[in-house]
Amino acid sequence: MKRSAIREITFRLVYSLEIQKVEDLKEQIELYLECNNVEDNDAKEYLEDVVIGINKNKEEIKKLIEKNLKADWKIDRISKIDLSLLELAIYEIKYKEIPYKVAINESLELAKKYGEDNSKNFINGILASIVNEIK
Repeated sequence: MKRSAIREITFRLVYSLEIQKVEDLKEQIELYLECNNVEDNDAKEYLEDVVIGINKNKEEIKKLIEKNLKADWKIDRISKIDLSLLELAIYEIKYKEIPYKVAINESLELAKKYGEDNSKNFINGILASIVNEIK
């Protein structure tokens, strides 16, 4: 399975977890992998690492997003799709040490597919600010 495809199925789980609050994250991951017929071990490992990592670092990730929003914006105003894409990209850049250009590009591709018309520009702006802050 290609990394882009793995990232997309991971994003879909991150998004679904953003909508529904779950008690047992491990059980939800296993159920998701089973329902989506994900059998590739690299995909399973990546998905589990990212989902658990985002959950573990959620407060820090959200603070980074909030800090880089325009003054009149609040995090609750961001669509769940855009928020999930931002969380995934930030986790990859900050905690997985994926090259920021790769993480941003992949997020923008997913934004084109799943987001609204302005999602791509919004996500690009936030991630560019965060990368400048982190690096």
